[in-house]
Amino acid sequence: MRIVIGGASGFIGKPLVQRLRDSGHDVVRLVRREPSGPDEVAWRPNQGELDPAVLDGVDAVINLAGVGVGDQRWNDEFKKLLRSSRINATSTIAKSAAAAQSPPRVMINASAVGYYSDTGERETDESGPPGDSFLADLCQAWEAATTPAEQAGVRVVRIRSGLILGPGGGFLKPLMPLFKYGLGGKLGSGRQWMPWISLADELSAIEFLLRTDIAGSVNLTGVAPVRNAEFTRTLAGVLGRPALFTVPAPVLRVATGEFAHEAVISQRVLPGVLTASSFRYEHQDLRSALRWVVGK
Repeated sequence: MRIVIGGASGFIGKPLVQRLRDSGHDVVRLVRREPSGPDEVAWRPNQGELDPAVLDGVDAVINLAGVGVGDQRWNDEFKKLLRSSRINATSTIAKSAAAAQSPPRVMINASAVGYYSDTGERETDESGPPGDSFLADLCQAWEAATTPAEQAGVRVVRIRSGLILGPGGGFLKPLMPLFKYGLGGKLGSGRQWMPWISLADELSAIEFLLRTDIAGSVNLTGVAPVRNAEFTRTLAGVLGRPALFTVPAPVLRVATGEFAHEAVISQRVLPGVLTASSFRYEHQDLRSALRWVVGK
């Protein structure tokens, strides 16, 4: 396949590019600077600029672009950046795909389980309703930005990723130093459900979705979400460290701003579409995923 990727230098994008190339695919990276080789093409998502010829006749386009939700403390300015970095990139690619003489066969676009907001104890798959929060509203607008490609006949897959566990980044990046020094602990009550997935399974699922005829929303989460308290105990156990502390919600709000609300909500999200397909997970339980992350 010839595959064009936006957000190719990020936590998911970088290993995905390598995985796809190792599988024999021809991968072109969209970059916001001057291209440094034949496998790179410049685009300006904030200005809505991507030459439709770049996507003409390609097999797939994958969009993972967007500022990380945990990159800094949330305030009004950063929330605007979270929104614009996702919606502008998605809209730019979708409109370019629609304008191509021969549009891509499939567009895989990032989204997140934030779409559902707080589900409490209720299990939720892709049929669940959207929530009512900043991230839920953002995810709805983010996904809606794919509409031009869908209307042009492109098979659009919106991947709603959970908390991605991988080495060197993602959800674990700010937690690992604390836990390694025995300073880790549960967040708030610890009873909230966490829909985790290993980076290995995230990459496998994306590659799997390229080959299938699945369209629409797909939850990229593991088969067994866990409560925060269990997550805390398991991570501490894998690292051989105690986890005696609790981070109260008010302290979390001081440290992270409005993101504190998202950090303590309960999301019992299940991968209904993947479970009903022939996809096979490498890590079906949290302990095996965390052991893989730390190299055990």
